[in-house]
Amino acid sequence: MLSVVIITHNEEANIGRTLASVQPLVSDGKGEIIVVDSGSADRTIEIAKSFGAKVFVEEWKGFAAQKNSAIEKAKGDWILSLDADEEVDEDLRAALRHNILGESIKTVKDGMPDYRISFFATTVTGLLIRRQNYFLGRWIKHGGFWPDPKLRLFRPGSGKFEDRAVHETVQVTGQVRQFPIGALIHHSYPKLSDYLDHMNRYSSLSAEMITAQGRVRFSLFNILLRPAATFVYNYFFRLGFLDGREGLLLHLYHAVYVSWKYAKAWELQRKLE
Repeated sequence: MLSVVIITHNEEANIGRTLASVQPLVSDGKGEIIVVDSGSADRTIEIAKSFGAKVFVEEWKGFAAQKNSAIEKAKGDWILSLDADEEVDEDLRAALRHNILGESIKTVKDGMPDYRISFFATTVTGLLIRRQNYFLGRWIKHGGFWPDPKLRLFRPGSGKFEDRAVHETVQVTGQVRQFPIGALIHHSYPKLSDYLDHMNRYSSLSAEMITAQGRVRFSLFNILLRPAATFVYNYFFRLGFLDGREGLLLHLYHAVYVSWKYAKAWELQRKLE
């Protein structure tokens, strides 16, 4: 059985698409969907329940703690952890149905290899899945945004999210392998305002992490030179310019995010003093 776990807060624009993509993996008793919601004021909970999800409403505890709470409720043989703005693509869905659920695959699409993947053995506890990141409706293929492997599929009891304020990742005990088929489609920032909101929130959380590591001084290197170097590296050396206007805006604003988090860390340090 497969357990799909998701945390939500006001995700009515995304959650239906996400759950529809995993419905074939959990229908007819093949699995379950666990949604931990932190008090949505929109139709998120209603939509989740319409897909048969088990919904738990809990006070916000932070990204890692919230996701770990969802993991603890899962009863499947494998756990697939998704963000509310991600969906499983067709190839990944077919591969999971074959390898985890034991369904036969009659055809092979576009010359792809047989889905009987040998590393679904007892020695493997975690699998990295590729992720397609979309920005303003465009799939970003360069600048470090593809294949962007994320550890999202793991056995229960072997993995949990590390306790970080932001950019939390799953830590597993045992062998981790790359899943070679399919991808998660990440509908991250359909509008510029979405990304600006994200930058503001995450730069504040990152500033808290930086401050917790020690005293922060005002640094032209961190506020000016480091962001500039980040832009040059991702946009030119990692070929981000090949993603057109969307790539330019993404890498430009990401550099601004780097500046913001160090400036906010300095401001936070002043308040603490």
